[in-house]
Amino acid sequence: MTSGRESSAGWSYGDEGREPVSAEALVERILALPDVAQVVADETSGVPETHWGDRFFFVGPDRRRPFATIVYHDTPGFDEDSRLDRPGVFRLNVELGRAEFQRRFGYPPAELPDRRSEVDFSRVDEIQPHPAYGLHGWACVLNPGVGRLPEVDRLLDHAYRRALARHQRALDRESR
Repeated sequence: MTSGRESSAGWSYGDEGREPVSAEALVERILALPDVAQVVADETSGVPETHWGDRFFFVGPDRRRPFATIVYHDTPGFDEDSRLDRPGVFRLNVELGRAEFQRRFGYPPAELPDRRSEVDFSRVDEIQPHPAYGLHGWACVLNPGVGRLPEVDRLLDHAYRRALARHQRALDRESR
């Protein structure tokens, strides 16, 4: 059965199970993971106003490398392929690493530049390489639907466990 519901932005969720999940619901899922901290970009963070409200998720006190982000804005001249300028569109970004990226997409991150023409980075509810950071093993999904949550949760758990291991390695180095 298809519902064919179309948003005012022109993108649609055509099948049952693709009802959109809110960014706030994803934030709650990520923050439910143990030891996860969130940084929300704002005036005091020094980022441009166009990125205020973007969210970065970390494990441990080191805030240099998030394992996931939720963004609501394009970066002109750098990251515009998702077309986040459409009303209500946001993007969940998840760090997979090279091995999981290759398992998920069937090719290593280094091949993404040669395969960009195969990817419509503006499609909603489709897990795909990140348009700017895919080369570094990141994936993304625009406005995931309810039916996509099991895979989103699996990828978030993978990224979280990578971040947890990275944090533990840093603690081990400090204790030497």
